[in-house]
Amino acid sequence: MDSQLFNYLQPGNAFTAAEQSDILQAFDSKTFKEGEVLFHSGNACRQLFFICQGVIRILVQGDNGNDVTHFFINENHFCTILKSFTTQTVAHESIVAACDLEVLVIDRAALLDLYKTYPLLKTLIDERIQQALLEKIVTRNAYLGLDSTARYQVFLEKQPDIARRVQLRDIASYLGITPQSLSRIRRNKAL
Repeated sequence: MDSQLFNYLQPGNAFTAAEQSDILQAFDSKTFKEGEVLFHSGNACRQLFFICQGVIRILVQGDNGNDVTHFFINENHFCTILKSFTTQTVAHESIVAACDLEVLVIDRAALLDLYKTYPLLKTLIDERIQQALLEKIVTRNAYLGLDSTARYQVFLEKQPDIARRVQLRDIASYLGITPQSLSRIRRNKAL
């Protein structure tokens, strides 16, 4: 897991082994089972997660009380509720393990301390977060104007790894359709 973070952050080996060790000491390694909550809405998000293995889903509670999945995030990505993490305001989103999960986690205060010692770390993390945000926009825009069958087909093409590992009800929520409709789409696709 340790080398995974640095392979993601710095393909050019910007940090020495001693610096990597110092940085990693600020992170905790944690595991979560499918369905466990990493962050509850209604709080300020004070942690940044790096996904080593598994898939996280970002969700909100809909008007009808059902969970609405906004995004799935898989390995080799950072995850937090960015606005809340940055401004320390209350978040309306939650972070949940969509399947069994291994993450490295760092508290905001510890990360800010690391940034003082290693300014390059801030640059690298900010670049990766910005890149991920752009990828999310492109992915979500791909679904615009499509009917439910076409949205599911695009999901399978753009995120096949996630499609294999998360619950169908979560995929349906992400695509904005009912689980029953998704089952029907999958059945028709198999014919």
